[in-house]
Amino acid sequence: MVQPWAFLHLIAVVLVYQTGAQYSSDRCSWRGSGLSHESHRRDVEQVYLRCSQGWLEWLYPTGALIVNLRPNTEPSPANLAALHVCIKPQTHSKGSHLYLERGGDLRLLMAESEKPQEKIFCFGMTDGALFVEAVPHADISRRITAFRYELVSARSPGAHLYPQLHPGLVTCEPCSDEEVLMAVCTSDFAGSGFLQALPSITGKHSQVKLALNRLFHQKNAMFTSGGAKARHWTGHANIPINCGVPHGGDEYLLTGSVHFGETWLGCAPRYKDFVKLYNEARRAGSNPCHIDAD
Repeated sequence: MVQPWAFLHLIAVVLVYQTGAQYSSDRCSWRGSGLSHESHRRDVEQVYLRCSQGWLEWLYPTGALIVNLRPNTEPSPANLAALHVCIKPQTHSKGSHLYLERGGDLRLLMAESEKPQEKIFCFGMTDGALFVEAVPHADISRRITAFRYELVSARSPGAHLYPQLHPGLVTCEPCSDEEVLMAVCTSDFAGSGFLQALPSITGKHSQVKLALNRLFHQKNAMFTSGGAKARHWTGHANIPINCGVPHGGDEYLLTGSVHFGETWLGCAPRYKDFVKLYNEARRAGSNPCHIDAD
C-alpha cells in the first residue's frame, strides 16, 4: 500500500528545492547512494540528466529524488511539447515509489509493491518531473531503485504505432507521404522486404519477421546478414496487437524504431508506392535525404 508520506511532505520538498538539496552534474546517467543523507532521511536531491537516453541507479534509497530530464540540445517550444519521457524500471528495482510531480501535485506511476517486469511508463516532457520517493525500511541494504529512460518524440515518423506513447489509443493509420519520406531518413532502421506474422507471445503486441533484400541503414545491428554475397537480412519487430499484418507477397518499405532494446515497426507502405513517391520528391528537390531506391 502506498504510504501518504509524500503528500504530507510536499511543503518540506519545496523548502529543500530552495535550500539544501544536493545537485548532480549534467550527464546521461546517474548513480548515487541514499547513505549520503541517511541521518536526515527526508532530504530531496535534485538530479539533472541531459541525454536522449540513459539510466539511473539509486543504492540504499532514503529520502527522495527529483529527476529532471531534458534533451542535450534546447528544443523549440513545439518540439518540447511533443517530447515524451519513457521509463522502464529494471527487474531488480525496489525500495521506492515512482511519481510524476508537477506544481506540488503527485501522480503515482508505480508503487514499490508492484512488479516491474515489462512495465514502461511514458509522460509528456511538459507534464512534470519524475519524483522518486524512498519507502522507509529498517534494512535498506538489499534495496536498489534502478530504471532506464528514453526521450521519444510523438512527432517522429511512425511514433503513433508505439503503444507506450498512447495507452489504449493506438491508431493504425498509415503514415502520410511526408512521414514516409522522413522515416526512410531518420528511423532507427530502413530497408525493403517482406513481412511474416508470428504468434503473439505476450498478448500485448504482435511480432513480425522481416526479411530484407535492401538495407539502407540500421542501428545497433538489429538485422543479421546472410553473408556478403547473400544480400539479405532478417530480424523481428513488434507492432500493436490491434494492427494487422498485411497479407500477400508484396514488398514493403520497412522502417521503425528501437525502444529499450525492442524493435518496433513504423511506416511501412508498399515499396512500389514508396519508389514512386520518392522519385517524385527527388525530381521536385523535396526529398529530405538521398537513398538508392532502385
